[in-house]
Amino acid sequence: MAAKKKATVTVQQIGSPIRRHEDQRQTLVGLGLNKMNKTRELEDTPAVRGMIHKVRHMVRIVD
Repeated sequence: MAAKKKATVTVQQIGSPIRRHEDQRQTLVGLGLNKMNKTRELEDTPAVRGMIHKVRHMVRIVD
């Protein structure tokens, strides 16, 4: 049985967490982002999409 390839989304941090609410900072850490211009490839799930939506002003989705 062949393994299915899971859908992924690539996210890049473009905003600083300085002077942001603590929950937004923790969301960035949860996404694996903690420094400017850092990029992560994450599994495309509703939970990850919700986290991206919460900090949408500090991240961008890379094609």
